[in-house]
Amino acid sequence: MSAFVLVSGPFTDGRIWDAVVGPLRRKGAGAYPVTLDMRPEAGLETQVGDVVRLIDSLDVPRVVLVGHDYGIHPVLGAADLRPERVARVVYLDAGLPQHGDPALALVPDPEVHQLLGAGGDPGPVPPPGPRDWQRWGSTEGLTAEQLEFLSALAVAQPPRTLTQPLRLTGAAAGVPVSAVLCTAGGTTIEGIQELVRVGPPQLRKLADPRVGFFELATGHWPMLSAPRELTEVLCRAAADEGHRLTPPEGEPGFLRPFLLDVPERPRVRSGHVDLHLPEPGETDAPRPAVLFVHGGPLSPDLVPAPRDWPFYVGYARLAASLGAVGAVVEHRLHGLTAYPRAADDVTEAVALLRADPRVDPERIALWFFSGAGLLVTDWLTGPPEWLRCVALTYPILAPLPGWGAVPPRFRPAEALRAGGAEPPALLLTRAGLETPQIAATVERFLEAAAEAGTPVQIIDVPHGAHGFELHGPTDESREAVTRAMTAVLSHLGI
Repeated sequence: MSAFVLVSGPFTDGRIWDAVVGPLRRKGAGAYPVTLDMRPEAGLETQVGDVVRLIDSLDVPRVVLVGHDYGIHPVLGAADLRPERVARVVYLDAGLPQHGDPALALVPDPEVHQLLGAGGDPGPVPPPGPRDWQRWGSTEGLTAEQLEFLSALAVAQPPRTLTQPLRLTGAAAGVPVSAVLCTAGGTTIEGIQELVRVGPPQLRKLADPRVGFFELATGHWPMLSAPRELTEVLCRAAADEGHRLTPPEGEPGFLRPFLLDVPERPRVRSGHVDLHLPEPGETDAPRPAVLFVHGGPLSPDLVPAPRDWPFYVGYARLAASLGAVGAVVEHRLHGLTAYPRAADDVTEAVALLRADPRVDPERIALWFFSGAGLLVTDWLTGPPEWLRCVALTYPILAPLPGWGAVPPRFRPAEALRAGGAEPPALLLTRAGLETPQIAATVERFLEAAAEAGTPVQIIDVPHGAHGFELHGPTDESREAVTRAMTAVLSHLGI
C-alpha cells in the first residue's frame, strides 16, 4: 500500500488531517501528517527541509506527497530534492506554482498582500478567525464547530514562507501528478478542460496522461468537511486512477483566425495600446473609438501577448473597417490581486486614446471580455459624458467563489445599485452555455440593473460557451459578433 505524506495549508498543522489519517491506516496505507516549522524566522526553504526530513525518516521505497493549498509549495520543493523517493504528487485544491514563484502570488486574502507588501519587517501573518477563513477559500461543508477548530489550532504564518520564491530544478518533472478539485470553490474538471482547449499553451501540460483529476463536491478544507470522500480519492490517486484531460488539437484556440473575414488595417503601437485605424475619409475629422479590454487573469509571460492574438486584432479591425478606431489595451491583470493595477492601465489607455488627434475624444466606447468584466465597475461609478457605450462579452461580473483576493472596489452590481450619474448605454453578449458560476454573476448584475432602472441590451448566443468565438465559427457566433459591433458603433454615431 501507499505511504501518504500530508502537508496542510497555511496556519495549520498535522492535526488537521486527523479524520483522514485513521481511515487511510485502516485501509493498510501509511499516513504521515507533517507539522511544519512555524517559528517567525522560518521560510519556505525551512519547510521544504521539514518535508525532506520526514521522507528520509520513512522506511518505505516511495511516498505520495499531498499538498493542500500553500502546502503544495514545500511539497514541490521536497519532490525536487528527492524525486527518486516520490511516487506521486497530489495537488489538493492547490494552485500551480512554478519555479521562482512566491506562495504570496496565490494567496487570496487581500489583507495579507497589504501586510507583506508594505515593506520593512511585517512580522508573522495572523491567522484568520472563524468568520475569516472564507477569505482563503470556500468554507462550504464546514460546521460552526469545525470553523472554531480551525481557528483554535491555527498559528501565525511566518512571512518568509509566503515571500520566499519556490526553487525547482526540474528534477521531479517526470513524477506523476494528481489534482483534487474542491468544486464549491468554482473550479471543475470541465472548466480546466476548457482552459486547456482554448487557453495559453503552458496549460497543455495538464493534458499529460500522467496527470489525473478528481472532484470533491465540498469546500476548501475537505479533510474536515469530507474526510471519507477525501480518503477514497487519495487511495484512487495513488492507484493512478482519475480523469484524464483531452489534449487540444492543433494550435491554441486564442491563436485561431478571427471568426469573421475582416480586412487588415494599419496598426499603430503607442505604449501599451494598439490603434487599428479606419480608411481615410473625405475629411481628416477625428473618429470615434472602441477600446477592447482583454480578459484575465493571464500570465505575464504569455506569448504572444493578448493584443497580438487574432481574436482581439480581429475585433479591432472589424471596428476599423466600419469607420471607428479600434484599440486594444495591454493591461496587467496577472492575478486576482492585480485588478487595481489593471484598472489603472485601462484608465491610462483611455487617456492616451482620447489624446490621439485621430480620435474624437467625445465619442468613446469600452468593450470588456471575460474576467475583465470586473473592471467595468469604475466606469459605472460617475461615468463621464464622453463614454457613450460599455459592452460586455461573456463577462465575469462578481468575484467567483475563491476569488477573495479581488478588492471590494470591483463589484459592478453594487455600482449600479449605488445610483448617481446615469450610466452609459450597456450591451451584454451572453453565452447560453456559460459556466454556472459565471452565469450567476451575470444574473446578479442584471437584477441590480433592473432595480436601478438601468436598461441593458442583451445579445444571447444560445449555443455559445464562454469564449464562443474561439470554438469554431458558426452562423450564430458570427451573427452575435456582428450585432454587438453594430450596436456599439450606433451609440458612437456610426
